[in-house]
Amino acid sequence: MKPTRFLMLLALSILAVPALFGQTQRPLTNADIVNMTTQGFDAALIVKDIQASNTDFDTSPQALINLKSAGVDKSVLEAMLAAQSAKPSGTVEAIRGGIPTDPAQSSCSPKTGCLLKEGELVALKFAADLNSKTAREGDPVEFLLDDDLKVGGSIVVPKGAHAVATVTDAKKAGMMGKPGELSVQMQYLVSGSNHVRIRGTKGREGDSKTGATVALTLLFGPIGLIKHGKNVDIPAGTALTAYVDQDIWLAPTN
Repeated sequence: MKPTRFLMLLALSILAVPALFGQTQRPLTNADIVNMTTQGFDAALIVKDIQASNTDFDTSPQALINLKSAGVDKSVLEAMLAAQSAKPSGTVEAIRGGIPTDPAQSSCSPKTGCLLKEGELVALKFAADLNSKTAREGDPVEFLLDDDLKVGGSIVVPKGAHAVATVTDAKKAGMMGKPGELSVQMQYLVSGSNHVRIRGTKGREGDSKTGATVALTLLFGPIGLIKHGKNVDIPAGTALTAYVDQDIWLAPTN
């Protein structure tokens, strides 16, 4: 090969690398996950790809139902939720813009935002009926915020905001009077473009995995059981307490 031709090919190769790299940086979307699933990719491999990539997932309750119907594995759904809830909000970061991170040195205002602290109580209620006879592992569970979430006198998440959990265990009542079982894993509370990570226990558990599992059977006891059949039956509007899982800055709404 002539030296001139070799140098031209080398230059083209060098120019092609950044272009190829740029293409691979496109954020993963729900369509990508469904495509990998239908192509037979192993769930563990898809999870690793999610953890190593930029993402732009739709994790609304209906989108999660569509993903499950498409055959997406539970572990992949959990990885998608974790990736989405961990994303910082550009709006909030812009509001914060260089203010002190020490709450003693900062104020809660439209210019600085408000620091919602880990461990703050989040009053929720079930948005729809939930029953251990019909629920399935991986099903999304939707909640509504039952009271304004405030920092001082400022509302940072208004009443009626949506929150999401995932069913982690569902067993209908069995033989010999065996009661049904139902557990959910809390995920996040939606606040504008922010996802506020929430958990189901007051204190942290171990490394505080986001959305500690809540055993609804134990939480509601006899109140959550049907007399005949003993399935866990939770009607819409039933109250549930969750807790903020990590500090987050939010813009006040009032």
